[in-house]
Amino acid sequence: MHVDLSHPIETGMQTYPDDPAVTVRRHATHDDHGVRVDALECGSHTGTHVDAPIHVDPDGTPLDAYPVERFVFDAVRVDCRDLAAREPIPAARVPAVDADLAVFWTGWDAHWGTERYLEHPFLSPAAAVTCVDREFDVAVDTLNPDPTPTDSATADEPAGFQAHHALLGNEQLILENLTGLGAAGDRFELRAYPLALGTDGAPVRAVAVDESESRRRSGAGFTAPPK
Repeated sequence: MHVDLSHPIETGMQTYPDDPAVTVRRHATHDDHGVRVDALECGSHTGTHVDAPIHVDPDGTPLDAYPVERFVFDAVRVDCRDLAAREPIPAARVPAVDADLAVFWTGWDAHWGTERYLEHPFLSPAAAVTCVDREFDVAVDTLNPDPTPTDSATADEPAGFQAHHALLGNEQLILENLTGLGAAGDRFELRAYPLALGTDGAPVRAVAVDESESRRRSGAGFTAPPK
């Protein structure tokens, strides 16, 4: 079973505050040109996407330095749907299992396209450090693993991009804006190949593949590629 965990890229879609707006427009038509061509304008962190270390560190690794197999993950889903708006995900939620990727399932994708989507739960600094200690890449179905600044922010929230720095500073990748995690299992293979941009991030087509199907297709045990 394959489950698409990606938001479609479309004009006016939600972005991080002050990121480039997204526009998809018709550039050529069948009637006028004999072919259809659409023009896309967007930022490198549009929709469902992956962050590279250079996103927060000028000396960090760019996206094109990673081999394509780096974007196939043995994933474990972490149920955080009980958390409220702007509530931190504690370190105790980080699982102690053998996996590549911790996928924090908040259910906040239900608010995609609304102002409430910015009020998502976030990864506490301690949880981010625990992910680093357990060598997990991190995926979220929210706009950000850190709290997104809004008028609802409180003084006791971690400032800046602490989770980003902890993870990306240790070569642990971040995937943001996943959707539909309810249709994925508790363990699955995640394939999230980015556009071939040698940059700080890029949109991905994130697809969950059931572990049993991955084993059947490979003819062997489920083995994640090396990081």
